[in-house]
Amino acid sequence: MKNKFVFNEGNQINQIICAIFINIPAISYGTTIGWMSPMTLLLQSKDTPTEVPLTDIEISWIASLPYLVCVPANYLVAYVGDRFGRKLSIIFMSTMCAACWILKLSSYNIWAFLVARCLAGIVMAASCVNCPVYTKEVCDNNIRGALGCMLALFFTTGSLFTYIIGDLFSYRTVLWICLSIPVFHLITFTLMPESPSYLVKIGKEEEAAKALSWLRRRGKNHYTIQNEIEALKKEQKNDIDGDKFLLKAILKDKILFKAFQIALMAALAREVCGAVPVLNFAGGIFAMASEGTGLILSPNQQAMMLGVVQLTGSLLASSVVEKVGRKVLMAGTCLISGLSMFGLASWFLARDYSYFAPAWIPVFTLCLCILCDASGLQPISVVITGEIFSFKYRGSVLATTMAIASLADFLQLLYFKPLASSIGVHYAFYFFSFMCLSSALYTIIVVPETKARDLEDIYDDLRGIKRNEKNKEISTISNSV
Repeated sequence: MKNKFVFNEGNQINQIICAIFINIPAISYGTTIGWMSPMTLLLQSKDTPTEVPLTDIEISWIASLPYLVCVPANYLVAYVGDRFGRKLSIIFMSTMCAACWILKLSSYNIWAFLVARCLAGIVMAASCVNCPVYTKEVCDNNIRGALGCMLALFFTTGSLFTYIIGDLFSYRTVLWICLSIPVFHLITFTLMPESPSYLVKIGKEEEAAKALSWLRRRGKNHYTIQNEIEALKKEQKNDIDGDKFLLKAILKDKILFKAFQIALMAALAREVCGAVPVLNFAGGIFAMASEGTGLILSPNQQAMMLGVVQLTGSLLASSVVEKVGRKVLMAGTCLISGLSMFGLASWFLARDYSYFAPAWIPVFTLCLCILCDASGLQPISVVITGEIFSFKYRGSVLATTMAIASLADFLQLLYFKPLASSIGVHYAFYFFSFMCLSSALYTIIVVPETKARDLEDIYDDLRGIKRNEKNKEISTISNSV
């Protein structure tokens, strides 16, 4: 890889380019999730490309299966990334995504759909585990936060893109368009460098220096490159010397276990706020809400509004996370999501009993829920986990909380449509409301503020040591000395 300085030496343009290509698979991940909304309506209609319209149970399995596969896949993709390199893990991810779309193009059999959705689960896991780690390892500290938000931004872009093309094009045309994204990525991503951290780990320090030279736009013998190589070597040594049974250590340590509970709560609050079934079944939910209301927009067009709101929330995420306290943002978004889900559930209940229910309420409440999810719950859960654990524990905690959250998503999607059809959709939204409001209360009572605080200070909060008490203790020790 030649290091020609078209931009000024030290310019960060190459890091931005690399981060973009690392996160392009997140667009593919977004398309696999967004595909369910317009296609559910088609696959259950008389115009379905399958031999007979799919049942609610079949649609529920197609929607939920990626989240079940994601549970073990989190650990699989983490192993692939550590054992064979970050670059190969991203290539593996795009290959799985391409295979997912090829399967759907090749067969209309229900088993083809199910296997394709299993592959989508691997793509989902790699997006949430490998993409953030790879991005972190190629970027300077001062831009890691902004570039780290690319994952959510690209995912929401993929979802919105699929909502739009699903309303405009035929079933097979949509599949061909979605297939083109991972194929394009497979062709172009080979030009990107491997993670310098991984290269140092396997003893290829010369190649690591070349990769850093291209990323930092400096000569490989520049002192900043050499200092970074030394820092990576030191980091690798600490990892080797550390305890390998990390989850066991977390469970045995009272403070680490309390921090794990907070990280798990943040992950579950993100997943059980109602956003997951809403995004997967947006068209169907709006179809139920539109019956007899005379709305001009079609269910798919209303789902597109959700996609626009989600994209807007993702664009706001980086600035919101840094300007507002983590605790305030978490509690606020949980509270607003809970109230919006309560309003939506009450609207469906009122309509079932033939009371007057304004037609704008479903659109407004669903958009409010998705905005809170994209601008607060999605980014804040990862930020809090990163701030209440040291580097040694972050990967294991993220993989474990993601696995548990994925299992919760699987159960939601598996039972949402059957329960909505049998006992009423308002019960589901009352459940989401209860979970959001409970999460808001838990955050207010238990979760410490983590913004601009070091780990020791946060752990003192978890021990119940207040800052003024700590300062008094330090002052007493100083006076005695």
